[in-house]
Amino acid sequence: MSEVGREVGRVFEAKNREEDTAPVEAYLDFLAGQRRVAAHTLNNYRRDLARLQSCLPPAVTDWSRVQGQDIRRCVAKLHGEGLSGRSLARLLSAWRGFFAWLGEAGRVNSNPCLGVRAPKSPRRLPKALSVDESAVLLKPGEAEADILQVRDTAMFELFYSSGLRLSELAALDLAAAQDILGEGEVRVCGKRNKERLVPVGGPARAALAQWVHSRGRLAASAENALFTSQRGTRLGVRAIQQRLAACARQKGLAQHVHPHMLRHSFASHLLQSSGDLRAVQEMLGHASIASTQIYTHLDFQHLASVYDRAHPRAKR
Repeated sequence: MSEVGREVGRVFEAKNREEDTAPVEAYLDFLAGQRRVAAHTLNNYRRDLARLQSCLPPAVTDWSRVQGQDIRRCVAKLHGEGLSGRSLARLLSAWRGFFAWLGEAGRVNSNPCLGVRAPKSPRRLPKALSVDESAVLLKPGEAEADILQVRDTAMFELFYSSGLRLSELAALDLAAAQDILGEGEVRVCGKRNKERLVPVGGPARAALAQWVHSRGRLAASAENALFTSQRGTRLGVRAIQQRLAACARQKGLAQHVHPHMLRHSFASHLLQSSGDLRAVQEMLGHASIASTQIYTHLDFQHLASVYDRAHPRAKR
């Protein structure tokens, strides 16, 4: 092929890629505007759809030409590259939603993802701290004169007391402290901007009161964030993760502790004590009870370990 022919081919290929990308951007705009999907989730969708485009055969130059067999080949290819069944299920969910939107817009006649399933992978239970480990992690020092320790204790207590997500805690403003200290509850904005009220326990309120009293020494005068960095600005999610991991190591906990582990611990310990799955669902902000049911498996693991240690017929 001549150089001119190759250049023409590159132009047509670039044009096809541009035409393929336009519906993706329109779909992402729809998710942001109509579904109010968070920016982080939108980036995940963009990567998922870009992955689909890279997997499709070069001959497929239009979304309406994608067939179920093309989707199956993509799933098989990614699985062969080491992608887990859980990750593939998430990809398929994103692809399925995109083609459903294309169908509603009249751009495709059918959804090629329907009927395509991800390979099964072993179910991984969320890791949670035991009650004793939680107590060790949250035990205050003999003299918490360091203002950063005061702040960290308030954050970690609030994580464990109310089962907040990392993004929810980082987004709290100073005004939230008034509700927590006055009413004993915190209002948070979760996924898809869904608000919920969650109770806050006594130790968390006491730790927060101490932080609010000292916060002015750290926060900038115009800063509205409840938890601030040494620079006086809102504390970022990465910094919170690092502070929690460092605190766990300092307290002698063997496993890596991250904010979501405190959320898992909150749910598991609450369910063990109350048995009220629906209440735990409401406090976690889960849209479906199925997302909360995984903690019943954690509870059974606890019961099974007690049985193995205590029952005379357990060990053979």
